[in-house]
Formats: sequence, structure tokens, C-alpha cells
Amino acid sequence: MKRRVKKKFYRICNRIFLTVILILLQVGWLAVSIFRLTEYSAAISAAFALISALMVLYVISKDLNPEFKIGWIILILLLPVFGGLFYFCFGDKKPSKFLRKKMKSFHDEFRKDIVIDEIALEEFRRQNNRAAMTSDYIRNTSDYPVYQNYCTEYFELGEVMFQRMCEELEQAKHFIFLEYFIMNEGTMWDTILEILVRKAEQGVEVRIMYDDIGCVALLPPGYQDFIENMGSNIQCVAFNPLVPFLSFVMNNRDHRKILVIDGRVAFTGGINLADEYMNVVNKFGYWKDTAVMLKGDAVKSFTLMFLQMWNVSEKTIGNFDRYLNVDIPKIYDKNGYVIGYGDEPVGKERIGESVYLHMINTANRYLHIVTPYLVIDNVMMSSLKFAAKRGVDVKIVMPGIPDKAYAYCIARTYYSELIEAGVEIYEYSPGFTHAKMFISDDEKATVGTINLDYRSLFLHFENGCFIYKNPAILDIESDYQQMLSESKKVSLIECRNRPLWYKACGKLLRLLSPLM
Repeated sequence: MKRRVKKKFYRICNRIFLTVILILLQVGWLAVSIFRLTEYSAAISAAFALISALMVLYVISKDLNPEFKIGWIILILLLPVFGGLFYFCFGDKKPSKFLRKKMKSFHDEFRKDIVIDEIALEEFRRQNNRAAMTSDYIRNTSDYPVYQNYCTEYFELGEVMFQRMCEELEQAKHFIFLEYFIMNEGTMWDTILEILVRKAEQGVEVRIMYDDIGCVALLPPGYQDFIENMGSNIQCVAFNPLVPFLSFVMNNRDHRKILVIDGRVAFTGGINLADEYMNVVNKFGYWKDTAVMLKGDAVKSFTLMFLQMWNVSEKTIGNFDRYLNVDIPKIYDKNGYVIGYGDEPVGKERIGESVYLHMINTANRYLHIVTPYLVIDNVMMSSLKFAAKRGVDVKIVMPGIPDKAYAYCIARTYYSELIEAGVEIYEYSPGFTHAKMFISDDEKATVGTINLDYRSLFLHFENGCFIYKNPAILDIESDYQQMLSESKKVSLIECRNRPLWYKACGKLLRLLSPLM
């Protein structure tokens, strides 16, 4: 009970709230000082205009997505000096040099631990060369290979995944890795934590990682220390912690959701470790989310993803062999192929977006999408429209009850253009859809953490699971059809009849959406 009271206190007086207040006070003081100066000197106003012009030229010269450039240019022109200051603090989307260096070192280290099944790759090429070429792209840019020795189980709800997760955790014998964007005290996390503590007492090595910004309003500061004090075999890390006025590289969050057990079992998908994800609490109607469980060789990719993020944090693991060289039985059973892939904002490659574009551009009969957010660039928009125009049945399921009103308002600015091109858009009537899935032609699917918005596609550390010709794809598509039966189709007339003020707000927010 005492811990719950402390948690409520920290939610009211958390670090983000205090930081924002302090920043606003300082910005206000600077603004008053500068505007008073401009009253006395036209030269100072001209200097500010020159600074804004130079900042605009600087942004234009950067190798950035055009939508990012437009958003920052608007902000700089609207707020001379301050717009440029904000860009230097928050506009550089790359992680810190220290973090980038550690990530490169990690990639160089774990390449030697990757074993490529050339026979499986050749068979993949014979079956579908275009899909195999995407596999080559993922391997060449992020080192994650294609696997054949695996099996997959799909979970259509968070409560179903939670039950299986607990069952598999109880079977852990050697190590457990958890990496989640959000963890929140409650039925789901408390149950999992109780299992983790008990397994740690039995000698199982437990490592937990959560994103500090993702949990900043949910967990008290120093929560990682509280976790580590629960057992000598438990280690915990808060990724990229927020330190007021000292941590300016806050754009790049760890949005991954990964659980690895003994290197033999892996869970991933959209489901975080909080009660709304299993409908114990109902914040936005019924919460619809999905995940997959993998067993077999493919788990190695998710083990490596976790080790990567753990090693770029303050703590490091020197020897990976005991986590990667585990005895995995042969489970070939016409399970097709799978690629577990990570996406990161370090280099120029955007693997998550590239996998989605592959799904869009290679769909022949249908392309079915579920996403909680729809804030896309011109490349993604053009690809979706072209797929519909060439006869592909393109459907997108969006939330019926949004968790963020502004994101919903932005998403609806894309509806008319997509519907006019032939894309069908549905809104999930029971509540909020947090799943991130693409399915096409009963042949390919990807399930993971990557939303259709700028943050997921360009700024965050993400992960996904690309599946080809596995029986689970039919389960995913069957669940999609069930979602459609519970969703309302959006009409073009409905889009056009929305209030003018609502459409104007959406257009304005859309201009600035790359900065959000």
C-alpha cells in the first residue's frame, strides 16, 4: 500500500512535469528579455531574421526526410532564435555519439556469432526471390538472417499472451531477458515480477530493461534500484534516462517489446506490461493488441536485439556465448521462413519502413493493415495509393476510440486522399487498436512494435517479425477479419462533412507532426 501511495505522488510530481515547468520559466524569461531589446534596436530584429534565415538554410542542407525539414522550417520562421535553439536541442534525431559508437562496436562484435543457413536461404530464393531479396537487405543492413527451424504462435489478445507468457516463464532454467517500452505496477506486471523473483531465487539470471521516458509517469525514479534489491540474480536498466537539463538526446526511445527465455522462446508484438494491455482496466474502450511467440533458431535474433540494447546502456555483457550457443531441437514442419529484425535510428537505413514498403509493393491480392496511428510520409502514401489503384484490396483498421486526440486528428487528414485512391479505412468500434500488423495474400505477415508514424519509423529503436508461408499467417488474417466485422467503414462523405475547424486543426498539426 505504501508503494502505491508513493507511486501516485511521483505521478503528480514526476520529472517531466518539473522539467517542463523549469524550461518554460527560463524560456519565458529569455523571451521577455529579447523582446524588450527589440523595442530599442531595429538592428537586433534584423539580426534575429538573419539567424532564422541561416538556420533555415542549415536545415535544408541536412540529409533529412523532407517532412522533417518542412516542420522545422515552419517552427524556425515562426519563432526566430527559439526555433533554432529547439532544433539544436531536439532536432538532431541521431542518438548521442557515445551511444552510436557503442552500437557500432556491438554490431562488429556480434557479427561473428551470426550463423547463416545458406540452404534455407537458397530454398527461400527459389520460392519467392523478391521476399528473399528483402531478407538479404535486412541481413546486409542489420545482420539479422532468415530462419527455417522455428515455430510460431499468434496471440490475438493481450490477456491470451499474458497467460502463455506466464506458463513459459515458469519453465525458465537459465536466463530471462525482458525489454519493454512500458511497465506499470498492477495485475500484469506484479504477477510477472513475482515469477521473476522466484525464478531468480532458483538461480535463473534475470535482466530487465525499460524505457525511462515510456515509464516516467508510471514508475518512480530509481525504480531499477528497487527491482535489483529484490534479488542477487536480478539486474535492471532504465534506457536513456531523463535527467533534467542534462539529457537533451531524448528523441530516441527504446520502443521494443521483447521477452527471451533461455534462448529458446521469444515473445514480441505491440503488448507492453501494463493492465490496459490485457483489459484489466479500460482506458479507451476495449484494448485490442496482438503478439507472437517464436520457438527455435529464430529466437537468436531477439536474444541479440536484447544484448544490443543492454550493451549500449551503462551495463555491459562481455561474453555472449552462453546466451547464443544453446541447444535447440530441430522442429522443421513446413513452417516457412521467419526474420526477426531490429530497427534503430543510428544509420540512414529505415528497416521497419522498408519492410512495410516491401509488403505494400509486392501484394497481389490483398494488403491488410492494423495500426494505432497514421502519420506517414509521401513515399508511404504514394505506395499505398498505387497498390489500391493497381487492384490490390488495401484495408487499414484504425482505433475507434483514440488514446491521443491530436494523433487521431492528424490521421484523419490522410483519409480522404487514401479513400479516393481506393484504400478502405475502418475504425475499430469496441475501442483502441494498438496492434502493428501487415498481412498480404495469405503468404506474408509482419507483427512487431512499429507504428505508422514518424517516431516509430524514424526516431525509435523498434523491432518486428517478418513471417513467410507459416500457418500462423492464416490465424492472423482470421483475426483481422474478426476485427473488420467489429469495425465501422469510413466513407468519403463522412470525411468531407467533418467540421471545418476540425479539418483545419488536423492540417496544422500535420505540418508539425514530424516534430511531435
